[in-house]
Amino acid sequence: MTFACGFTLRGSQALPETLSEVAIKAPTRFAPLARTLNERLPVYQLKGSLISSSTQINSSPAATVVIEMQPENLERRLLSMFSTGQVAEYELIYTVEYEVAFPDRETISHSLVVAREYQEDPDRILAKSRELEIVIQEMRDEVADRMIRLLSSQYNLAPVVSE
Repeated sequence: MTFACGFTLRGSQALPETLSEVAIKAPTRFAPLARTLNERLPVYQLKGSLISSSTQINSSPAATVVIEMQPENLERRLLSMFSTGQVAEYELIYTVEYEVAFPDRETISHSLVVAREYQEDPDRILAKSRELEIVIQEMRDEVADRMIRLLSSQYNLAPVVSE
């Protein structure tokens, strides 16, 4: 006999099979987060497509989830300074606000915040600028993965639209 406790990871519920396609609506079609999100969807067995911000949500196919993103926001907060007065360390705060529209359900608004510490080195300006680009891309990857993983819980929370 096999017994199980019924434990499931929070947020691990799958989307209904009818919802296998995600349309990504961003302020600009080639926004870095929109491209990252579109590239990450196949990892989760979802098909994605980038649509322009002028496209109406209702014009998408009936079984398509639409993620409408607001412009991404990156802030730097000073953490420490060298004795010379130059910045030694920043906290990078990456914020994304978005709405998820499921077929026959109300739209849900959500925001995600990812923070990283970043150390400056005035002696290695070129290397540190490349490192900063890598850190920001890693933050985008994390946000994209979190957005996709949250889809199933958001689907279950979204009230059904009554007609």
